Amino acid sequence: MRTLKVDNVAQAYLELLEDRGVDFFFANAGTDFASLVDAFARREAEGKRAPRPIVAPHESVAVGMAHGVWLATGRPQAVMVHVTVGTANAACGIITAARSQVPMLMSAGRTPITEEGLPGSRDLYIHWAQESFDQAAMLREYVKWDYELRTPAQLEAVVDRALELTLAEPRGPVYLTLPREVLASPVEAMTITSPTRRHVASRRLPDPARLDEAARLLARARRPLALVSSAGRDPAAVPALVAFAEAAGIGVVEVDPTHVNFPQSHPLHVGFTQPSGTDPAVAEADVLLVIDADVPWYPSLVRPPADATVIHLAVDPSFSRYPMRSFPCDVPIAAHPAAALPPLTEAVRRHADPAAVAARRAAVEEAHRSRRARWAAEAEAQAGGPRPGFAWVTRRLQEVIDESTIVVNEYPIDRRHLAFDRPGAFFGQPHSSGLGWALPAALGIKLGAPDRTVIAALGDGAYLFNEPVACHLAARQQGLPVLTVIYNNQQWEAVKQSTLAVHPAGHAQASGRFPLTSLGPAPRYEEIVRAFDGHGERVETPAEVGPALRRALAAVREGRQAVVNVLCGRARD
Repeated sequence: MRTLKVDNVAQAYLELLEDRGVDFFFANAGTDFASLVDAFARREAEGKRAPRPIVAPHESVAVGMAHGVWLATGRPQAVMVHVTVGTANAACGIITAARSQVPMLMSAGRTPITEEGLPGSRDLYIHWAQESFDQAAMLREYVKWDYELRTPAQLEAVVDRALELTLAEPRGPVYLTLPREVLASPVEAMTITSPTRRHVASRRLPDPARLDEAARLLARARRPLALVSSAGRDPAAVPALVAFAEAAGIGVVEVDPTHVNFPQSHPLHVGFTQPSGTDPAVAEADVLLVIDADVPWYPSLVRPPADATVIHLAVDPSFSRYPMRSFPCDVPIAAHPAAALPPLTEAVRRHADPAAVAARRAAVEEAHRSRRARWAAEAEAQAGGPRPGFAWVTRRLQEVIDESTIVVNEYPIDRRHLAFDRPGAFFGQPHSSGLGWALPAALGIKLGAPDRTVIAALGDGAYLFNEPVACHLAARQQGLPVLTVIYNNQQWEAVKQSTLAVHPAGHAQASGRFPLTSLGPAPRYEEIVRAFDGHGERVETPAEVGPALRRALAAVREGRQAVVNVLCGRARD
């Protein structure tokens, strides 16, 4: 037990967050924060460092930075925004965290309940207009739990319930509203259980019968294939998947990867399924092991043979929070990949024919070598163009990263041209695709892993969604030197490509005009970071890319944030 010496609920709340291991308090403050501002001032005077208050100049920056700290440390953080309006601005980031299974204690103030008579009662016109009948409703579909703190007596129980549920599998954000009067309520002392007895973090183990069934199917397959998107969220899953692939002689395809799931240099790495192309191996496989992949293939573009057997392995293999998802599943295994893959590997070894495994491995390894050579040739062919191509820029990025680098990607990187072997070296666009995630997440990763070099790669359209002024201010305030590489083609390329996919012979294709996609003429994005004492460069030719990246990284090593704005092509109207 531990007795907190506090004056009010706001002070007790921060003490409790510190006790429960919360390192950072990301905030976009409003009038509902009055008691918390005062509580942080007291903690600062007392020399208390956690949770460290972080000013986020926009709500998306607050949520994205908390997301990034989780990626870097595996520790959930606290976020707080201003009542209804702040919650609305944060909603996109919460959707991203929910679909990415990222735990987070998301909170917001609540318009004062009382019109007069209590410390914290309403005293501004906004306190009437900002009240809603159900503030949590706008997030309820995407958070695992929501609640309003109603009395000081329940503070510990409410915080522990929030942290318990955010970490329970499948993980995700929770939402807590904090009325201003409750935060201001006087408390002379509060006794809490310390350490907490509400531990839930554990690995879900597989059903042995299902595991053996899957092993038999994989061992007897002629053309087995593994498809993986996010198993690398647990770094232990990566070496476990390598051991499994080697034992089974099975190729691994990364499907729109959000993490490093399998070493790209490994000869059993077959390739990628991503917007730039689907992997043909899917159409030839007779047994498919889908590992933590919500969308293992695009049914309108490629699908397995009708008689292929499909095994799904994930904590929630049916992705039960998705309204519609109809991929076939013959053998579901509800377990953490890191926990299920080692016993699956042993079971496959028991059932497999070593000669068949060796033959499969040889075929996959030959495909691996030929594909890598073809990918390299495709990128180098862009050297002679008037403007740098995306693949060329990505290959130059490959040349400047090292073992300490973490790359955060929001759209432009074709993973065929940027190889990673180490778990945690790459974080890709979350599948909910709410733009505005990468740069805040990169700042959070740098905050959680200050010794690492962090690079955010994003398109010019995504850069606009990332609230660059707010992000560069946060980086300047907190001392977070991050390199941002803008792949600037002066358009929303994804919208253009979607139009061509739906209307391949339509009016836009025939005329070469794509209304609503142009972002030109291109602003001088590199000048924004200079307003925050950062390093900014504009690149227009292929030969300039490598030297510009090296100069920018030199600035980052000196402690300055940097932006390299690469003009990759012209916009089409």
